[in-house]
Amino acid sequence: MSNSISPASLHRLLGIARETPLGLDAMCANLRCVLYPARSIPERLERFCEVLIGTMRSLGITAEAYSESVLSSGRFRPGTVILAPGMFSDSELAINRVSTLYNNIIVGIYDEPPPLTADAPPQERLDAIVRRLARDMVHILVYVTRHSWTICTMNGGVVTFDTPLPTRDAVRGTLVPKLTAQVVPPRSEDMDFRHASLQIGSPEFRKIAPDFLGCSRRWASSSYLLTHTSTDGLEYRNDFYRKIVARYLDQRSGMSYGFFARQLPVRVQPALHLERSAPKDTRSMVPVRVGNHTLLVGVPDVRVLTTRSGCRKNSLDIETDLVEIGLENGTAYLKTPAGLPEGSVTRPSFDTLTILAHALGNAFIASILKTLKPGAPFTEILEESGASMTHWHGYPDGSILPEGYFVHGHDNPPVSCSTPQSAAYSLFGKIEALEQALQSGAEYLGDVHVEPNHGTNIVGVLTLEETALLLNRSSRPAVISSGAAAAEDMTAG
Repeated sequence: MSNSISPASLHRLLGIARETPLGLDAMCANLRCVLYPARSIPERLERFCEVLIGTMRSLGITAEAYSESVLSSGRFRPGTVILAPGMFSDSELAINRVSTLYNNIIVGIYDEPPPLTADAPPQERLDAIVRRLARDMVHILVYVTRHSWTICTMNGGVVTFDTPLPTRDAVRGTLVPKLTAQVVPPRSEDMDFRHASLQIGSPEFRKIAPDFLGCSRRWASSSYLLTHTSTDGLEYRNDFYRKIVARYLDQRSGMSYGFFARQLPVRVQPALHLERSAPKDTRSMVPVRVGNHTLLVGVPDVRVLTTRSGCRKNSLDIETDLVEIGLENGTAYLKTPAGLPEGSVTRPSFDTLTILAHALGNAFIASILKTLKPGAPFTEILEESGASMTHWHGYPDGSILPEGYFVHGHDNPPVSCSTPQSAAYSLFGKIEALEQALQSGAEYLGDVHVEPNHGTNIVGVLTLEETALLLNRSSRPAVISSGAAAAEDMTAG
């Protein structure tokens, strides 16, 4: 993983806390967990958890006793991961012992096979996982059988290990990132909400909207984006838990996979060589290391037209399903369309921070290319037409990737969407992709960000519809067996 951009710059650009652990060792060092078993658990679960706790401690993870993890109020200390093996009555659920779903990750551990197969269609996976998450009020599911154990996450990720007990490599390389980086959807208070301020009749909107429609039609026959699970159809133990889920999701009506986005054109200034230039005012610039160069790159405002959270990506309504997000003077904002039906709830994508990271990264690359490779097509296209972004929960065959698109992310920890780590990896990875292009002498036209156990972001000069045509020729689901890294056969175009 690259460290081309400093933690201080990440915090300034995207609000990512400086202490956010990005590597596996840092994740282990920062993790604190407690075992909270049901009154009676099967012998297999007891043995599984015994090995799990021992393995965690061997990795430097703090595994506390129950008495050390509970405050005087009887609630778990914020930040503690709660491992909850067994079946609980309503009153004994761990959710009753935390202040909010945002403060603690709760892991349900079950002595049963997962309710889906490795080759289950995406909609079936999403439904099965979200149903159990809502039923037991947990964030992550772990299923234990005689010969294997399986992790299921809120973003539809399914990872199966063909061992009866957790191994050190599996815990460190796969489970720890999922326990460290919690899925937290963007909330209203995290952004400047500008209701009814997106003008869908403007020339700019009308010029771009047909690309979304064409893209949506191209994905209509693909199972990868035929996914939408309504929160109304879930089974809750009581109405109180229903309200907790609604608050956690910021009143979203459902969950779905993926996003489509178009970064709007952005003008950039040439980057400055830090070794050669020493501008007096660097407040609007950040240092970025590219190969042997350290450059000062200007931080422009960025704007992105994207699909709203929970909409049906394969059947878009451009008048209600698109929103504008962006960074303006360092502040994230959301514009919703004017004229929405009364009672409509419009929310930004779970991947909002990642989308903004890609937009900033595109601008940084354009700025760097203006200096290192003047006249580069990517810079000219970004300034005149913008760029497209497509995220789906699958992996493309490396043979179909377009020329000028470079792959990164295979070796990143498998965090979920809507995490600061995912956004940081997006930004770091773009610089890695640019370095690949510069080293090979090829034109940089875009990047393919592989997110292990999750999916893929493909970002660049192709339109959304062109990208959809390309990807629907061949791709495979984001279901990984035995914890293997995703999409190992992918190569740069």
